[in-house]
Amino acid sequence: MADSRNISDHWGTGDVYGRIVETMKAAGIDPDTVTIEQLAPVDHFHARGFPATQDLAEALPFREGQRIVDIGSGIGGPARYLARRFGCQVEGIDITAPFVDAANRLTDLVGMTGHVACVHGDGQALPFEDERFDGGYSQHVTMNVPDRAGFFGEAFRVLKPGAFFAITEHGLGPAGDPHHPLPWSEDGSGAYLMTPSDTVSLLSGAGFTEIEVTDTGDKYLEGYNKAIELAENGQVPVFGVHILLGRQAPQIVRNAARNIAERRTHPVQIVCRKPV
Repeated sequence: MADSRNISDHWGTGDVYGRIVETMKAAGIDPDTVTIEQLAPVDHFHARGFPATQDLAEALPFREGQRIVDIGSGIGGPARYLARRFGCQVEGIDITAPFVDAANRLTDLVGMTGHVACVHGDGQALPFEDERFDGGYSQHVTMNVPDRAGFFGEAFRVLKPGAFFAITEHGLGPAGDPHHPLPWSEDGSGAYLMTPSDTVSLLSGAGFTEIEVTDTGDKYLEGYNKAIELAENGQVPVFGVHILLGRQAPQIVRNAARNIAERRTHPVQIVCRKPV
């Protein structure tokens, strides 16, 4: 439990929603009329942000009326985007309470209450009944999951037979320990990276089949390098994920790029199914 609290505190403490709204106003965005498109620079709080969510959307068979689970839903950007785009219902869960509060308040702000709802909890012990969901995904969460087998087992349990499941993550690369700080860990504590092949083995062990792995390293490296270039040219936007990463954001982004380039991390997208 102590480790869970430390991981939660690493990601967000205090009034996250208030921080977002304050920065929104500074960027000239009216909270009373804000759209999910305007929120996108902040609320897709994972590597590559909104483009990564779009890639995942293209890779999965979302359909209208489905019930979807977002494990590690952050402040709810992907859930809102997918619910709006596909007409599905998305239920999110996140370990960081201020993120859950922000997610639900932002959902209300853009008029999507009833389509998206997030709860506070741990992906290693999901508070949902068996076979509840038609599909699920987890974007850049597993790097902080100590019981990866349990995490995948819980995802398998709450999915219906035939449901899809996907993860995106920074896997462990072959060239040595990553440089820190990184988005998921300031100094290596609370980090549980695993090689993509070991992740596939655990997914298979949980019962998933049709496991497909896509290497996303080049896309992520390009995204990080673009962010670095903007920072060096003094063009960092007012409204962006750096407001959630905190004061170490520039070093975090540089390290994230360096680790991919040096093959210390191995970003992947993995898509699989629960058998019928």
